[in-house]
Amino acid sequence: MKHRKRIIAGNWKMNKTASESQTLAGEIKRELAECSDVEVVLCPPFTSLAIVADVVGGTSIKFGAQNMHWEASGAYTGEISAYMLRSLYCHFVILGHSERRSYFGETDEIVNKKAKAALAATLTPIVCVGETIEERQAEKHMQVVRTQVQGSLAGIAPADLKKLVIAYEPVWAIGTGLTASPEQAQEMHAFIRSVLKEMSNEDVAQSVRIQYGGSMKPSNAAELLAKPDIDGGLIGGASLEAKSFVELVRIAQQK
Repeated sequence: MKHRKRIIAGNWKMNKTASESQTLAGEIKRELAECSDVEVVLCPPFTSLAIVADVVGGTSIKFGAQNMHWEASGAYTGEISAYMLRSLYCHFVILGHSERRSYFGETDEIVNKKAKAALAATLTPIVCVGETIEERQAEKHMQVVRTQVQGSLAGIAPADLKKLVIAYEPVWAIGTGLTASPEQAQEMHAFIRSVLKEMSNEDVAQSVRIQYGGSMKPSNAAELLAKPDIDGGLIGGASLEAKSFVELVRIAQQK
């Protein structure tokens, strides 16, 4: 099995003003500036990207956006393009988060267009997939996630697939305090890897990092990260406080 560098990414969602973001990024920087064995990524709101970039510049900490449009420019009021993000030296962009899918009607086709645009702009997409509680209870979760992976990554060449990150986020475990058991999470991560193999080849499947994105926190991270196909976490609530986020990175360093 290929060695995959662990990745812990903080999704701050619609939280933190620019000054609050500066403070939080500074606190994380003091602890993790030299962290090289785990990839650390901060994803603040658009309004804080420039200031977070300034804070973490020159360190090993990367930063990313929470969304983008697939067009390079144009009459798309309120939207941000990949090239605008790259002009800030942004490294990552979260795409297809369940909140974007459920609240803003994003489809696999839309996520696919965004992923291709991100890759063309040398941004690393973090492509999110995951099922609802109803879909899991109906035992449709595997098919739902297969459809999302295949649709969101359709037409992307194997060489480009290796550049992106996938986040498995069971919708029922986001912001609810519920968490998939380590066994449930591992089962789905392994399944996603098998779908990637079907879409490309074994080398790609073993190269792509797959994060867990459903209420990972210091109390459950070690068990989750111990599983062979879980390569990190896309962290929501626990990323809004420096101590818990740093602790998650420390746990990832030990695995």
